[in-house]
Amino acid sequence: MFQVAIDGPAGAGKSTIAKILAEELGFIYVDTGAMYRAMALSCLRNGIDVEDKEAVVEHCKQRKVSLNYENGEQQVLLDEENVNAYIRTEEVSQATSAISIYEGVREKLLNLQQQLGQEHNVVMDGRDIGTNVLKDAQVKIYLTASVQTRAKRRYEELVKKGMECNLKEIEEDIKERDYRDMHREIAPLKQAEQAVYLDSSELAIEQVVEKIRKIIEDRKNL
Repeated sequence: MFQVAIDGPAGAGKSTIAKILAEELGFIYVDTGAMYRAMALSCLRNGIDVEDKEAVVEHCKQRKVSLNYENGEQQVLLDEENVNAYIRTEEVSQATSAISIYEGVREKLLNLQQQLGQEHNVVMDGRDIGTNVLKDAQVKIYLTASVQTRAKRRYEELVKKGMECNLKEIEEDIKERDYRDMHREIAPLKQAEQAVYLDSSELAIEQVVEKIRKIIEDRKNL
């Protein structure tokens, strides 16, 4: 199986880029962040304090998160419910950042992610794909962008959805998430060995896709 691992901080464009690449290559796209978001959504729905590690881990042990694909689109299922429409809010984003540091939560989802990578050609994105989930991926990318660029992208995305938001608050939230992701004890966000560093701050989506596509093609031809 051919594996493409894309890591990077929140708002770097990982999911958008990974989806396009997977479609072009005919690979399965795996958004690991969406799986954590589903767990966070379940905690919020059930009144679980996301800062209470034991309560979160115990709750998540009872939940089932799986991925399904319909017409090439990834469907995130939480206890068989398609929750795609509910996992992209700022509240869920913050809760996801909080629970993703817990070892019990990560172990719950790690096996499914690795199984997908063993059974399919995949483009998988997240925070620890190249360093932890797909350690032997043929292509590893560390995709990032400046905090200001990522905040602006998130702001524009929310405004487009008709949601009220504050650019400065989003920027501060991203800084906080970066710190939390990079300093957690379990599988912290960092550039994997042999990963190609790619800053998308000044690049259009098509340019980023083209750069990564070229890296994949070169690797396939080795």
